[in-house]
Amino acid sequence: MTKTPSDLIYGTLNVLVLKTLTWKPMHGYAISNWLRDRSGGTLTIDDAALYKSLHRLEEQGAIESEWGMSENNRRAKYYRLTTIGRRQLRDERAAFHDFALAVTRVLRTV
Repeated sequence: MTKTPSDLIYGTLNVLVLKTLTWKPMHGYAISNWLRDRSGGTLTIDDAALYKSLHRLEEQGAIESEWGMSENNRRAKYYRLTTIGRRQLRDERAAFHDFALAVTRVLRTV
């Protein structure tokens, strides 16, 4: 399946969430913190956008969720990567890499 540039831009959060969940199952707040921490504070994810992405990925079968207790002893929905999600991450990572290289080439043009 070929991705268009708008698909790649739209799907950037999806691929970041999938990558985050390769480490371990996490709840939404932990996903947001992980992305912020790993990006040196550059990526701050809006809660609404994050949960839309999580719902999209769950509908696609890329992630699954279950309720559990957070580190603060609060009830939280934990998301984990599925086999479909691992395959999707591999494909989207390659497509995003190609897209980023193309954008970089354009921006470096004199």
